[in-house]
Amino acid sequence: MKRLERTLDLWSVVAVSIAAMLGSGIFVLPGLAMAKTGPSVWLAYLAAGLCVLPAALSTSELATAMPTSGGNYFYLDRTFGPLVGTVSGIGLWCALLLKSAFALVGFGMYLAVIVDLPAEEDLPLDPTKLVALALLVGIVALNVLGVRKVSKVLAAVVAVSIVGLICLVAAGPIGFDAARLDASFPQGILGFLAATGFIFVSYDGVTKVAAIAEEIKNPRRNLPLGILISLGIVALLYGSVVLILVGNVPAQDLQGDLHPIYLLAKGLGGPAVGIAAALLAVLTMTSMANAGLLAASRFPFAMSRDNLLPAFLSVVHGRFLTPVRSIVLSGAAMAAVILLLEVDKIAKLASAFLIMMFIAVNGAVVVLRESDTQWYRPSFRTPLYPGLQVFGILSGLVLLVVMGWLALLAAGAIALPGAAVYFFYGRPRTTRRSVIGKISTRIKSAPASTATTSAKEDYGLALGQASVVVALLGTERSPETVVEAGAALGWRRKVCVVHITEVPEQMNLDAALDSDLAVSSLERRLKAMAQEEDIDLEFNAIVSRDFVGAVHHVSEVTGCDWVLKAWRPGGAGSVLLRSPLAWSLRHLPCNLALFKDAGVRYIRQIMVFAEPGPHDALVVSTADHLAQIWGAELTFARFVPDDATQAVVQSQVDYIDELRHLCQAKAHHRILRGANETRALVDATAGYDLLVLGAPEEGFIRSQLLKARIERLTEQAACSVLRLQTSRVRPHATFDESKARPATAALTVFDFIDRRHIQVGLEDDDKDDLFDHFSAVFAKSLKTIEAKTISDALWARERMQNTSIGEGLALPHGTLDELDRSLLGVFTTEQPVDYQAPGGEPVQVFFVTLGPPSERQVHLKLLSNLSRLVQQTDLIARLRAAPSPDAVVDIFRDCCSRT
Repeated sequence: MKRLERTLDLWSVVAVSIAAMLGSGIFVLPGLAMAKTGPSVWLAYLAAGLCVLPAALSTSELATAMPTSGGNYFYLDRTFGPLVGTVSGIGLWCALLLKSAFALVGFGMYLAVIVDLPAEEDLPLDPTKLVALALLVGIVALNVLGVRKVSKVLAAVVAVSIVGLICLVAAGPIGFDAARLDASFPQGILGFLAATGFIFVSYDGVTKVAAIAEEIKNPRRNLPLGILISLGIVALLYGSVVLILVGNVPAQDLQGDLHPIYLLAKGLGGPAVGIAAALLAVLTMTSMANAGLLAASRFPFAMSRDNLLPAFLSVVHGRFLTPVRSIVLSGAAMAAVILLLEVDKIAKLASAFLIMMFIAVNGAVVVLRESDTQWYRPSFRTPLYPGLQVFGILSGLVLLVVMGWLALLAAGAIALPGAAVYFFYGRPRTTRRSVIGKISTRIKSAPASTATTSAKEDYGLALGQASVVVALLGTERSPETVVEAGAALGWRRKVCVVHITEVPEQMNLDAALDSDLAVSSLERRLKAMAQEEDIDLEFNAIVSRDFVGAVHHVSEVTGCDWVLKAWRPGGAGSVLLRSPLAWSLRHLPCNLALFKDAGVRYIRQIMVFAEPGPHDALVVSTADHLAQIWGAELTFARFVPDDATQAVVQSQVDYIDELRHLCQAKAHHRILRGANETRALVDATAGYDLLVLGAPEEGFIRSQLLKARIERLTEQAACSVLRLQTSRVRPHATFDESKARPATAALTVFDFIDRRHIQVGLEDDDKDDLFDHFSAVFAKSLKTIEAKTISDALWARERMQNTSIGEGLALPHGTLDELDRSLLGVFTTEQPVDYQAPGGEPVQVFFVTLGPPSERQVHLKLLSNLSRLVQQTDLIARLRAAPSPDAVVDIFRDCCSRT
C-alpha cells in the first residue's frame, strides 16, 4: 500500500498550523464576540488561547506516540474505541469544514470591499457565495497536486499575513482611545466566558496539523515544537490585534461587523490602507481554507484505513501521493455548507464541539498514562501532568455550561452522524479494542477472561508448568539480573521467561511477529546464564495487543506462584495502586513482584521494610527465603520521628521482633530516626544490596498518599528494590511451604473448626454490628476475655487494612496477648453486607481468626490452607447456602478431605 510522503519540516508545520488558525477567527469574529462581552473581547482571545494550551500540549504528546494521519480522531479512537473515534472523526471533520467554509464566505465579504461584485438580483446566488465556490475549486485542485505545493503557498501567505497584522498593531497607538476600554465587562463574567467559548474555534488549527503527522519530517520533534510555536504566535497576535481594534474603532461600529480589520485599517490610514487590509484578509482566509481542507481531508482518509468508512477513501494517488478522493469529498461537503447554511451562525456550534473534543484529548493522555499502556511511549511528555490536563478539562466544562444548552444540543447533533456511521457501517467491519475497551473487559469479567490476547498464543505457543513467570518488555537494565531474582523467588524451581512486545491496534501483528534479532540475542544470553547458574528456564516471545491479558494468560497456564516484572518510573507505581491496569494486576492468580535493578550483582545485606497490612507476611517470608538462597543477612527497619516517645519506639521494636522470630535466616533490627521517613529510608539503603517492601495499602485516599512515598523510595534507593504484593485471588498462597520445603508441622483447617464459633444466616447489615457479634460469640466460649477487648483487636487490624479479599469473602483477624492458641470462626449473613471494601464489593462469608503474637506462623499457615480450600473447592458457594452450623462442619470436613 502506498504511504504518504514525509515532506514537511518544522517551519512548514508552523505555517500549516498558523494558516489553519488565522482567518475568520481574527478577520470576522471580533465584532460578533464583542457583542457578547464588550471591550474585554481582547482578553477573551487570550483566555481562549490559555484554555487551548492543555489540549495543544496533550495533542503534541499523543502525536509523538502515534505519528500518523488522522490526528485527534486517531488518538481518541485508540484510547476510547471506534465509536468515540468515529464520532470525533466525523465531528472534527464537520467542525473544520464549517470553519473553512466560514472563511471562504468571509473571503467574499472582504472581496466585496476591493471589487464591485454583481448585484444579487442579477445572479442565481449571493455573489459572495459564488466567489467562495470558485475559490473552493482552486483550493481543491491545489490540495490534489500535493502537500509540498500547499505548504510552500501557505508559508508565503502566512508570512505576509503576520507582517500585515503586526503593522496594524504597530500603527494602532496613533488613534488609540483608552476610554473605549472603560466598562470592559458590561455583560459580567458570564458574558466574558460566553465570548471565550464562542471564539474558541479561532484556535481550531493548532491541533489539526497533527492530522498530517504522517507527512512531517521527524514528527517527534517538529510536531510538538511547531504546535507550541504557532499557538504562542497566534495568541499574542490575536490579543494584540483585537486590543488595537477595540481602542480604535467605536463600539457601535464594531459590534456585529463582519469585516472589522477593514474598519481598523481604514480608520488608521484611510481608504487605501483599508483596501490593503481587505486584500490581506482575502489572502489569509484563502490560506486558512486551504489548510483547513488539507487537514480535514485526512480524517476520512484515516477512518477509511480503519474500516470505519468505505475503503475507496484511503486510496493514495499514484503520481501526486495525496488522498485525492478524500480531498474531493471534503471539498464537496464545504460546497454544500456554503450553499445551504448561514455559516456565521455555526461558529458557536463548531466551538462547542471543538471544546468537547479538547476535553476528550486531555482525558486520553490521562487514560494512556494511568493505564500504563506498554506501547505508549511518547518522546514528548506534557509538563505539569496531570494538573495541566485537569485544568483543560475543567475549563472546557465551564465554557460549555456558560455557552448554554443550545450549544450543547447542537454539538450533540454533530455527534449523531458519526454514531450512525459507526453502527450502520463501521461496527461490523472493525474488531480492534481500545485501551478503555480492554480495561472495561477486564473489569466486567473474571480476570481469567483476559487471556487470549497474544498473536503467538494463537499460533500454538506451548507453556509448561512453572513456579515463576518473569515478564520482560525489552527495557530492562539487565534481564539476566531480573531472571536471577525470579529464580530466587521460586526456590530455584522452573522459571518461565516471557518477552512480551505490546503493540498498538494500528500495527499489523504479522509484521510484528517477524524475526527480532534483539529477542533472539536475549534468548541466547538467558539460556547461557541459566546453564551456568543451574536454573531450569523456559523462554518464550509473545507479541500482544494487551500486555496485562498476556500476563494473566501465562500465569494461569503455568500455574505459577509469582509474576515478576521490572519496575519502571511512572508506570510501576500505578501497577500497585488505583489505575485500571492496577486493578487487573491485583487480580492475578498469583503473587506479584516488581524489581528495580540498581546494578547490584551480589546480594549479601537485605533491608526489610514491612508495614502492618495485607502484605507484611509476604514481605517477611519472601525476604527470609531470599536470604537463605543468597546466604544474606536480614535487617528489619522501622522509622520513628525524632520527637517520638519511648513507648512509640518500643512498639516498633516489638513489631520488628515479632517479624524476626518468623525467619530462619540471621536477622537484625534497626530503628531509623529523622524528620522525614522517606529521606531516612533512602539514606539507609546505601548500606544494603536489596530493599524488600510491600505494596501500598488499598484504601483509596491512603493509597494515593502512600503512592508518592513508595515511588520516591523505590526510585531514590541506592540499592536494588523488590516490591511485593500478595494475590487477591489466592491470598497468602505463597505460604504453602510444602511446595518449597518440608512443613514444620502438619496443619489442617479442620483442626480449628469449633461449632461454638460458627453461625449462619446472620441478619446484621452493618459492619460495626457484625464485629460486635463476632466478638460476643468468641467471648462466650473464652469466658476470660471480654467482647470489647476482642472487638478492639479486630478493629485494630481492620483500620490498618480492609480485610475483604474479594469474591464475597473477608478474613478479619485480631491479635490478643491473652490467648494461648489460635481460633477460627465461620460466619455467614442472610444478605451480602456493605464491608466498605476498596472496590465496593459486599461480603457474605467471614473467616474470623484470633491468635496470640507467638503463633504468627500458625496464623499464616491457617490462611494458606484456607486459601487452598477456597481455590480448589466450592467451599464459599456451599457455605453461602449452608442452613446450619452442623452443615458448615460437614462442608469443611468434605472439602478438607478432597485437598
